[in-house]
Amino acid sequence: MEQDAQHQEYDALCKEIHFHNYRYHVLDAPLISDAEYDRLMARLRALEAEHPDWVTPESPTQRAGGAAVERFNKVRHPGPVLSLANAFDADDVRAWLERIAKLDERVCESSFVVEPKIDGLTVVLQYRNGQFVQGATRGDGEVGEDITANLRTVRALPLRIPVQADGPQPPEWLVVRGEVFMYSRDFERLNQRLQEAGERTYLNPRNTAAGSLRQLDPAITAQRPLTLLTYAVVAVEGGPALQTQWGLLRYLRALGFPVTDLAAYCADLE
Repeated sequence: MEQDAQHQEYDALCKEIHFHNYRYHVLDAPLISDAEYDRLMARLRALEAEHPDWVTPESPTQRAGGAAVERFNKVRHPGPVLSLANAFDADDVRAWLERIAKLDERVCESSFVVEPKIDGLTVVLQYRNGQFVQGATRGDGEVGEDITANLRTVRALPLRIPVQADGPQPPEWLVVRGEVFMYSRDFERLNQRLQEAGERTYLNPRNTAAGSLRQLDPAITAQRPLTLLTYAVVAVEGGPALQTQWGLLRYLRALGFPVTDLAAYCADLE
């Protein structure tokens, strides 16, 4: 009976810590102090030390990074993960619409969603029944590299969805596209720490984020100030029909994925 009660406490602690990670790293609106958070983590580690067989990859304690690997395995994506084209001025955007209108003239009556293009490393995240099971790089758009262990260290990435108890029921299978990146301010702090320690500094946030995710040792990745934004669904089974980009962003946010606050809905191209 005592062990059952401890296991219930353990499960509740995991959910509570995931929720506070979400409030801190995704919403930037913590509900508890750092000291209170540390107490929750200390209790979780104590329970895991007493019952190591309870530890799963989605435990909050596993974000520190697992064992190093010799190489990354290849992963075939369930759908094409295409690169993003460029447009440099308003005329370029109008020309783009004219081109796709030749494929489907309904786009002339479309509304639009405008989002920031994040300069980091594209990742493809797979969830089974709400649990994060695999993460990969975009690679050539068809085949990427399995960097699951490294992605687990990114605290903005939900290890289980929905993050909040009142969130929507998760799909049986969900594949989300996002971008792992580093804020300029965090990049500058990282370089300052490295410089003070007499270590080599980095040239720019984009290459640093990409290089951090492709470390063979996840413990190194865990030390880098990486974060995540999600913006697309590659595949879904057993979930709602997502018919608009605006609705998709709202759905991802409701599940607990980090989504940009800068997206804008526009009724027409102009």
